[in-house]
Amino acid sequence: MPKHASLDRLREAAARVAGTYGLEIFDVQFRREASGWVLRVILDRPESRPGEAEETVGIEDCQRVSHDLSAVLDVEDDLTAGFDRGYTLEVSSPGLDRPLRGEADFRRFAGRLTKIVTGTPVDGQSHFAGRLSGVEDGHVLVTEGRRVHRVPIAHIKRARLDVEF
Repeated sequence: MPKHASLDRLREAAARVAGTYGLEIFDVQFRREASGWVLRVILDRPESRPGEAEETVGIEDCQRVSHDLSAVLDVEDDLTAGFDRGYTLEVSSPGLDRPLRGEADFRRFAGRLTKIVTGTPVDGQSHFAGRLSGVEDGHVLVTEGRRVHRVPIAHIKRARLDVEF
């Protein structure tokens, strides 16, 4: 496993490359999978301004960043010095069922369907599914039918958007 500092430097390099295309880094992971070690760079678009349509990260975006980042990794040997094994570079988007991390994401995706799991039960419940209604006083508001759940952000273990068709 690469040292934490190596992963941080790699994240910075990936952010520079992604930034040239108006993108940002959502996550960088280095993990063992069935196919071997994978260096996964997950791209996102900055939050759109009010009134603008939400743009997604497309395949072409991933291809461009993958190509450029691969070239940077080939040239700047010190970026992968902490990686003591071969790996596959994978560049992708967070996906339709993207994880939600923090208050900014809950605000950004208000109006969308979500699934939330808490580490501590809230009103006897630890799984919530419904429409994000906003954020208020450190609580995520989730509307399920006629009921509005107030889920403390501090208790959220994981949250994802739910795919709507």
